[in-house]
Amino acid sequence: MTREPDMAPPVKPAASPAGPAQPAFSQSLERGLQILSSFSEVSPMLGIADLARAVGLNKSTTHRYVATLAKLGYVQQDPESKKYSLGPRVIDLGFAAINSMEITRVAGGLLQALSDETGYTVSMAVLDGPDIVYIDRRRSGRASNFAMALNLNVGSRLPAYCTSMGKALLAFKEPAELRTLLDRTDLARRGPKTITAREQLTAGLARVRHTGIAVNDEELAAGLRSVAAPVRDRAGRVVAAVNIAIHLTVWNASVESVVSRLEGPLRNTVTEISSRLGFRSGR
Repeated sequence: MTREPDMAPPVKPAASPAGPAQPAFSQSLERGLQILSSFSEVSPMLGIADLARAVGLNKSTTHRYVATLAKLGYVQQDPESKKYSLGPRVIDLGFAAINSMEITRVAGGLLQALSDETGYTVSMAVLDGPDIVYIDRRRSGRASNFAMALNLNVGSRLPAYCTSMGKALLAFKEPAELRTLLDRTDLARRGPKTITAREQLTAGLARVRHTGIAVNDEELAAGLRSVAAPVRDRAGRVVAAVNIAIHLTVWNASVESVVSRLEGPLRNTVTEISSRLGFRSGR
C-alpha cells in the first residue's frame, strides 16, 4: 500500500560537505503561516477556494490546515457565508508582539506627554513593506473630539507614501530598497492633495531626509494634516516614526504655522526616545 506523503517518517537532513546539517524546517508550519498571511485589510474574509489559490495547495489539503487553525482559534468561520477570517488568537499574538517591543516600552510615556503638551493625537508607527503599522497611539485629555473617519488604532495599517510617518520612514531607506518599495506601491489618490507622481514623491522624501521632518497635508484624507519625525536606534537606523495629527476643523492654519508650532516638541520627543534606545548623535 502506498504511504500518504503527509505520513512519511521524518528524514534527518544529511550533513553537507561544507558543514553540519541545516536546521529542521517544518513545511506544515510554513503552510499554516502562509494561510494566516493570506488575510488582509483588503481581503478579511476568504473561502477555502480563495485560500487554496493563495497558498498553491489543493482544496482538500487547504481545508485540513484551515480546520486545524480554526480549532486552535487562529481563524474563525462565518456561519452564513462559510468563509473564514482571522481569529482572536492571532489578534492576541499581534498585540503581544507589539507590547513586547522595546520601543513601545520606552516611548509610551513620552508620547502621552507630547499629546498632553500639544493637545493633539500622537502616534508611532513602523514600516512593514510599503505600509506603516501603528504600534502606539495617544490622545490628550484636552484633545478636541472631532470625528475621525479613519478610525485608526494600534495595529492599523496605512500606505506609507501618503502619510507623514510613512514618508519619515521611507526617506531614510537606502536608494535600492526605496526603489523596491516604491515599485510595490500603487500611488493612488487617497485625499485631495495626494502625491501620485513618483518623481514628486522622491523629491519630497529627499527634503524629509534633509530636514528630518515630514508633513502630510490632506494627502491621506480631506481635512487631515500631520507632522512626523523619525526615531533612531543605537546603531543610528531609523526604526520608527512619531507624528502629531490635527484636523482642519480644529486648527485651520497654514501648513507653515502648524510645522512652526509643533516641530519643536516633536523633535524633542523623538530625540529623547532615540536617546533611550541608545542613539548618540555624532557618535
